[in-house]
Amino acid sequence: MADYDAVVIGAGLGGITSASLLAKNGMKTLILEQSDLVGGCCSTFESQGYKFDVGASIVEIVHPMDKFFALMGRKREDYIELLPCDPIYSFVTQDGRRFSYPTDIEATTRVIESIAPEDVEGWKRFSKLGLEMVDEMMDAMMTSPMNTLGEVAAMAAKNPKVARYLPLLVRNHQSVVRSYYKNPIILGSVAFQSYFAGAPPELGSGIFGFIALSEHLGIYYPRGGMISIPQGMLKAGREHGLEVRTGCKVERLILDGRRARGVILEDGSEITADVVISNVNAKVTYLKMVGPENLPGWAVRAIDSYRLSMPCPMIYVGLDKKPDLDAHHTVVSGSIEEMNRVWNLYYTKGVIPRTAMSLICWPTEADPSLAPEGRHILNFLCNAPAPYAPLGDNWDRLKDWYREEAVRELERTVMPDVRDHIDYLEVSTPLDFERRLLSPQGAIYGLFSDLTSLALFRPHARSRVIRGLYLTGSSTHLGGGVPTTIASGIITSNYVLKDRG
Repeated sequence: MADYDAVVIGAGLGGITSASLLAKNGMKTLILEQSDLVGGCCSTFESQGYKFDVGASIVEIVHPMDKFFALMGRKREDYIELLPCDPIYSFVTQDGRRFSYPTDIEATTRVIESIAPEDVEGWKRFSKLGLEMVDEMMDAMMTSPMNTLGEVAAMAAKNPKVARYLPLLVRNHQSVVRSYYKNPIILGSVAFQSYFAGAPPELGSGIFGFIALSEHLGIYYPRGGMISIPQGMLKAGREHGLEVRTGCKVERLILDGRRARGVILEDGSEITADVVISNVNAKVTYLKMVGPENLPGWAVRAIDSYRLSMPCPMIYVGLDKKPDLDAHHTVVSGSIEEMNRVWNLYYTKGVIPRTAMSLICWPTEADPSLAPEGRHILNFLCNAPAPYAPLGDNWDRLKDWYREEAVRELERTVMPDVRDHIDYLEVSTPLDFERRLLSPQGAIYGLFSDLTSLALFRPHARSRVIRGLYLTGSSTHLGGGVPTTIASGIITSNYVLKDRG
């Protein structure tokens, strides 16, 4: 008899979601997490009185989280307090212009009119179609399995209105936004969202432009930092008997032929289970934990063909004064052409760009308790994207240089006197992310998401080659992000429960 009905590898949001739902449905379930903190990229660490978010910085679409708690027989607000953020974004253009997009659609219309009157009609058409799409597709797209053509067809048959939006999946991000906007400033303000999928505008799916539009329905920050999300979800899971062990690293799967029977830990001990769910990177799951020798040749070639997503160097800054910012997120944006050029001429060549998109997150704007009294936090993504292995160099050697580049970027764009008010500054490089999260090459979105690696073209939530093995999280449909990984956990738990009859 197995030790557990299900063992889940990794306490990211996908793993917590699937594990909690299995526990709710009577399965004896254990989560094994290699870190001392839960949440993966959606987590928070403390240093010198400051609480910094590891990576994820906001909640854009609350629906999957609310659905999770409903399936658990609970209410989200009893476990996680979400604080509204408004404006959604402030922008700083390359020539120093500053403006903000509020959540209110009409107020955003007035902002666009003040910058580019010629784009107002395009914005109205974009927002009308997008909000209709979000309303009609939210549940259908995000929490429906789409691992096979049959599942895609079943989803479309059940939700016939979805068919009108499916062409957006096969158009790239820039072609979609260019069909609505002409002004380069407005285009720049809607093009950067392709990086929500870890891709430049010419490669990212057009669907992400409309997902970003959902922020006008509300954008939120959890009180206590991003770690409050996995902690709140785990609390609900534990109420149904879910077990969690942190500081516990899984090395390999126990296999009986091509059937998963449990896991082998770093110390050599074994835990048996009827079902294994992996919330770690799909390439790590198959090529390291299963092993290529236990896979058919076609499966080895298929999983090896996936590219890892881009990494994300982060700068964590503690300030002794309130920053001169207007929103939770401030984007230093360039043109669509510049975003594509940086990707093609720098990132893909292993070169750190000197100019590109930067994102400044100000979490103490929503929750002052994250910093000592009178102080503030900035989580800063500087000159993205930056490669995992800088050509002719390495991140450990570059840390001091990158720290100085970040300070200069803050001085140039939003806070000229920032150097005089820095109380704390830490750089987390792609190597640091890899060490902390064991995410290969610091890949924050798991696998690269272009038009050829979405939905049924992504690794399946139910393994096709190892019986009893399931996947969840950013490597599966719909990719990386807070709402999408929670949705993936719902999908995976449904597969497990269906297969158990």
